[in-house]
Amino acid sequence: MVEIKNPGQIAKMREAGLVVAAVHAATAEAAVPGATTRDLDEVARKVLAEHGAKSNFLGYGGFPATICTSVNDVVVHGIPDDKTVLKDGDIISVDAGAVVDGWHGDAAYTAFVGTGHSPELVELSRVTEESMWAGIAAMKNGNRLIDVSRAIETYIRRQPKPGGGKYGIIEDYGGHGIGSAMHMDPHLLNYVSRKRGKGPKLVPGFCLAIEPMVSLGTPLTEVMSDEWTVVTLDHTWSSHWEHSIALTEEGPLVLTAVDCGRAKLAELGVTAAPDPLAS
Repeated sequence: MVEIKNPGQIAKMREAGLVVAAVHAATAEAAVPGATTRDLDEVARKVLAEHGAKSNFLGYGGFPATICTSVNDVVVHGIPDDKTVLKDGDIISVDAGAVVDGWHGDAAYTAFVGTGHSPELVELSRVTEESMWAGIAAMKNGNRLIDVSRAIETYIRRQPKPGGGKYGIIEDYGGHGIGSAMHMDPHLLNYVSRKRGKGPKLVPGFCLAIEPMVSLGTPLTEVMSDEWTVVTLDHTWSSHWEHSIALTEEGPLVLTAVDCGRAKLAELGVTAAPDPLAS
């Protein structure tokens, strides 16, 4: 069952989304050489406390931290600790969430630690982020869930990979519905699977967390012994980007973007819905 939200509920999700955006800004500033992933987790804790919000990650299925910190070949669900020290040249995805009055926000970004990153890594992150925006732009009234998957996959497949070969679109993880819980129906693949059909129709009040994960090599992953950390099977590095989006009568509203996604969607010829919290 897909949970359809009313405007008041979407406004609460926007509040949660802005807290997530604040966590992103603070952790991105803290992601410097010499910092530990635990340091980033502490930064996130402080931001959540300052906003009177709760982490929807902490305790979820037993997850022991406030955010996920996934470095280099870790795709998702990396656990912050004192042993993982960020080094110049690393990449890290920070996945963060917040709950405000029972309503959830969830988003992730990939950051470059220090300097000296190869054009291949810069392009990997760009392709992953832009594929997310292609998926967001496909959130139109009357479209189906498969249209979002198709937009993400099509964008990635059309990008030439530096050095040749193809990008790996991670197969075992994808986006999801979001609202009164962090993970809800429907599951969103980042590629088209004919076995799953077209999926539900997109209507006003439909909310999704769109999150492509792309590697420089294989689309296959394995879970480490901590039962959380997901790495690429061939240990090639990966990128992860995510936003939470509500579809409204006026178009998509990117709940976890400070500007509601207005600037990026305009580049794609799409008008973002107005901010429900704007005075």
